[in-house]
Amino acid sequence: MRTLLSGLAIVALMASVGEAAAYKIFVSNEKGNTVSVIDSETMAVTDTIDVGQRPRGITLAENGKHLLVAVGDDDTVEVYDTDTFERVHTLPSGPDPELFVLHPDGVHLYIANEDDNLVTVVDLKSRSMVSEIPVGVEPEGMGVSPDGKFIVNTSETTNMAHFIDTETHEITDNVLVDQRPRFAEFKKDGSEVWVSSEIGGTVSVIDTDTRKVTHKITFEIPGLRPEAIQPVGIRISDDMTVAFVALGPANRVAVIDPATYEVLDYLLVGQRVWQLGFSPDQDFIFSTNGVSNDVSVIDVAKREVVDNVQVGQFPWGVVARPE
Repeated sequence: MRTLLSGLAIVALMASVGEAAAYKIFVSNEKGNTVSVIDSETMAVTDTIDVGQRPRGITLAENGKHLLVAVGDDDTVEVYDTDTFERVHTLPSGPDPELFVLHPDGVHLYIANEDDNLVTVVDLKSRSMVSEIPVGVEPEGMGVSPDGKFIVNTSETTNMAHFIDTETHEITDNVLVDQRPRFAEFKKDGSEVWVSSEIGGTVSVIDTDTRKVTHKITFEIPGLRPEAIQPVGIRISDDMTVAFVALGPANRVAVIDPATYEVLDYLLVGQRVWQLGFSPDQDFIFSTNGVSNDVSVIDVAKREVVDNVQVGQFPWGVVARPE
């Protein structure tokens, strides 16, 4: 049985190897209507922010000064100050915003509107809606290419990844993937986008030049039925040496070699692992475990779960900001 390190033990370990840059971890709690704030030095919740109804997608803007939270049942995106935790303003989002992605220009936000089969484009500076882009049925996953030239949206019922030109806001390509695609993640060099298919049980690797699926990553865990292995959140390290995939009710995070697409390990985390987020230095990655209401802390180099942090009800999204 694996022994987890306490928050204080993590601090001592980080200090011993010369790592100490503090940061805050923000976790959206879908059923609690809150965002939990975790301090990296203690790995404990230090603050709880009351937000709108059904918070899911979460990201940082304005060089980390603002926290954006998609509150789906309120049909808006709320913006919070990451130091004071006060709500600054709201943004138009279209109906039922779930996931979003911020363009590298820091200005344009692309939001998946699941109920209306749209991707809404919002200008953060003017706080206005720029465009509504019709896509497939039940859009969710949102990824942006590193050069900002195109967005990839996944539509759960259409089973497609839609490539959207960020200049024209037109769909240029539709790529068929496996059943119920949930997330899109680009490699840092822009060569590939990985799309998880929850019911299909795979991750499709799409070549961004040819817009073709070149690989299918599959998962096998002894003792678990295939239908219990449901890929959702994906994160690929900036140096492209390791990737992580959240496997939903399998309660595991898969560790993958992005060069060979080989599954290297399965890490046991909390119950119904959904989304993932790196620490600013990418030494750790955090998983949101919805049913057990906690966040697992994974040491990236060691490929080991080193802590679990209890948060709010049904944690969904996670993002970290340097102090």
